[in-house]
Amino acid sequence: MDDIINKSIQESLKVKKELFQEIDSIHQVSQLLINAYKRGNKLLVAGNGGSAADAQHFIAEIVGKYKMERKGLPGIALTTNTSILTAIGNDYGYEHVFRRQIEAQGEPGDIFIAISTSGNSENLITALEEAKKNKIITIGLLGNNGGKMGKLCDYNIIIPSKNTPRIQEMHIFVIHVICELFEKELFEKRIKN
Repeated sequence: MDDIINKSIQESLKVKKELFQEIDSIHQVSQLLINAYKRGNKLLVAGNGGSAADAQHFIAEIVGKYKMERKGLPGIALTTNTSILTAIGNDYGYEHVFRRQIEAQGEPGDIFIAISTSGNSENLITALEEAKKNKIITIGLLGNNGGKMGKLCDYNIIIPSKNTPRIQEMHIFVIHVICELFEKELFEKRIKN
């Protein structure tokens, strides 16, 4: 058992060190989010499986708070409403469950973050295509080499690993860093004054 624990920790540290390659991308995405909120736009986030949970976690930090006491900001996890998901899945097919929500709730200047460890999720690909049609800024929080989604997104943060659990760990880490950066920029000065 100790071998498994040691190996997992070593793998996690290795991927985290490789994440230094993405510092500029993380900063850029944080700034995009800051600018969107300054304009009065919102954040839409989606993913499948564990990435669906990550999308919900991200929005909880946006609408609630990350570290600072502050006003809530507008954000929607497209993974949460089972009635919407099952109705769209039943009527149009599962590949449209996020696309239809983007069509209904996205506005020009909003940000859509698609989270995927593979970068090849069909329902996120169709959502990205819809977002682009509607002048929504698209960001991929991806793994491995970014897959098909990496080519569709305006901006990407790609975790350089093929190991799904390590990618998921880094996705949460990146989400937390982004939340810390945007809270500091949008609210720290206001709180101090």
